[in-house]
Formats: sequence, C-alpha cells, structure tokens
Amino acid sequence: MDLERAHLLQNYARYPLVLKRGKGCWLYDIDGRRYLDLITGIGVNSLGHAHPRITRVMKDQAGLLIHSSNLYYHEYQGPLAKKLCETSGLQRAFFCNSGTEAIEGAIKMAHSHGRRISPDKYEIISLENSFHGRSIGALSITGQPKYRSDFEPLMPGVKFVEAGDEAAFEAAASERTAAIFVETIQGEGGIRPMPASWLRKARELADRHNALLVFDEIQCGIGRPGTHFAYQLHEPAVMPDVVTMAKPVACGLPLGAIISNERAAAAIAPGMHGTTFGGGALACRVALEFYDILEELLPQMRRVGAYFLDGLKDLQKKHSIIKEVRGFGLMIGVEIEFPCRHFVQQGMEAGLLFNVTHDTVVRMLPAYIITEKEVDRALKGLARIFRKGKPQA
Repeated sequence: MDLERAHLLQNYARYPLVLKRGKGCWLYDIDGRRYLDLITGIGVNSLGHAHPRITRVMKDQAGLLIHSSNLYYHEYQGPLAKKLCETSGLQRAFFCNSGTEAIEGAIKMAHSHGRRISPDKYEIISLENSFHGRSIGALSITGQPKYRSDFEPLMPGVKFVEAGDEAAFEAAASERTAAIFVETIQGEGGIRPMPASWLRKARELADRHNALLVFDEIQCGIGRPGTHFAYQLHEPAVMPDVVTMAKPVACGLPLGAIISNERAAAAIAPGMHGTTFGGGALACRVALEFYDILEELLPQMRRVGAYFLDGLKDLQKKHSIIKEVRGFGLMIGVEIEFPCRHFVQQGMEAGLLFNVTHDTVVRMLPAYIITEKEVDRALKGLARIFRKGKPQA
C-alpha cells in the first residue's frame, strides 16, 4: 500500500485490503482471512476464482499462443464470433479489450452510419443516470454530471432524456439522430431495469429516424441476468442493431465485443477501426470455455438469483431502511434510504465484499457459481449490517 501511494496515480479510493488468492466464490487476504466475493471484480470474475476448467485452458493456451495481433488469423476468434452471434440474434462481431472500447466503437459505428445519410446526422440520445465508460466518447453519453463535469467540453450532439419520459424522448429524436444508447439494466446507476415498453419505444424511434439502437450490456449481459442478454428477458425481445459487451466473458482477462446486425456493420469498412490487443488467442479461447460452462449454469443461476432476491425481500420486511430490492438473476441492488458507503467497510469486517453505487445502492454481482449455502452466508452478514443502520455521528 505504501508503494502504491508513493508511485501510482492517486485516482482510486481503495479500501485497506490486500488480496492474495481466490478459490471459487471466496477471496483471501495476505493474512489468510476469507471473504465471500459478492462483487467479483465489478462483475468480471464470472466463474469465481481459480475455476479448474478456466485455469487448465489458460495454462494450456499460454504455452501455445497468447497474442498474434489482428494482422493474422488464429483458431478462436471465428468460433467465438459465431457463438456471440448465435446467442444475441445478430450477425457480426468485433473484439476489443474493455467495455469502454466497445462503447467507443459503437459511437464510431453510429457516426459513420449517420454520415452516410447526411453530414448533419450525428446526434446521439442517451439516458439520464446512465454510465457507459470513462473515455471522452463514453463520458459524453454518460448521463451523470459527476463523471462528466471535470472533462468538459465533451463530444457535441448528445441529448439526455429521463427513462420513462416518452414526451421528452419523442422531442429529442429527429432526422439528426444517428443512434440511441440504452443500458438495458443500469448498473452503476443503481441496478435499474428498463421496462419493455421503454425498449419498444426506443426501437420505434430508431426505426422512424433511421438511427441505430445500441444496447449497452457490458454489465448486465452475458448470462448475468439469467439469460444471455438482458433484452432477452422480455417476450418478445426488442432487438437492437448493436450490443456492447465485456465484463464477464473472459473470466478476468480483458475482452470486450461489439455485436451488430448487417445494417450497422456496413458502417465500418476496412481500415476504419481496429485494435492491437483485442481478440487475442488466450482471451478468446477462455471465452469459448466460459460459454460452454455458462450453458450448464444458466438454470442454476436463475434459481439461485431468485433465492437471493427472495431473501433480500424478506430482509426488507424486517429493516425499514431498505427502500427497494431490484435485479434479475445475479445482478442485484438493495436501495437504502440514506447514503450507505460505510456499509462496505462493515461488510469487509463481516467477511463480505460488495460495493455501493449511486451513493445509496448496495450492489452485488456474485459469481455465476454461487450456491444457496453461500447466499445464506451473505444474507446473514447483510442482516447484521442493516441492523446497524446509519453511522454514529
């Protein structure tokens, strides 16, 4: 910790915890103390820690080929792209390294799509309370001033509307609209699902104005809600033109993707976009192994996720400080009636790792392998924390 304070850019407000290893749903610090990991690297360690199949694939592939650049083919990009297209219902994939990079690529796709129609068709509609990443482009479409204000002026042509305000949505959309960006479940914004009616309205406006509909599923997709993607929770599913994804797909290795239909993909010609590291052999092979495991896990994830939500709703009946419990599958938020960042430290003391987002929402993104027994352990610890309530003045 001293070395980091002396030599690292001081942009993270870290907690005083030094982690050494992990196994399954558990993490261990340098003193050997055990913690139930309910945040999984902010939704990244989808299969927990040291999963035997993932570890075996990593070891094998590391001895063969880690990186080769996108100047050449390797064995795993094609099969992984096929898997993404099959599970999303779309047709084309592009690999990158992170969710922010996927958003940047989707913005470029939107601008290129619009420019082919008219030089004035460059506007983007996004939602208040949204979070899309920390690069300049991603911040430009992030609907939270606290992330934007230090870096303005940002990219022009972005309009923000409140989710559910159809009149404002209608007024914002025009022939100048190139794309509409929607988190199907807002993650950093407090685990807030978008209603099916809102997604249908977004699809309608995108079609009316020849714009691309982009669903940001970086946190809420790839199995997290109990389906492959959160837009598939609704029947019939509202189909996007573009999906951005990243966090859980490579079990801790950096990997993101843009998936699109042919119409959106046509906006990116050879030479218009690229990446040095994206879609390397190691990350793609791990992602393929993840998808094989995911197919087996989805029924368990839906069952355990429902069990966790039911348990939290039981706690809500006992603790008046809980305003609402929200979520699907293993993406869960507990909204508290007051700012509750102090709960994070109390959680660590109780052997639980989670975080607080939007100041008042306890966010939990547990590993896909979590069981009812581990959920019971989490509920017991959370009950003690909720009983303590507000910090002492």
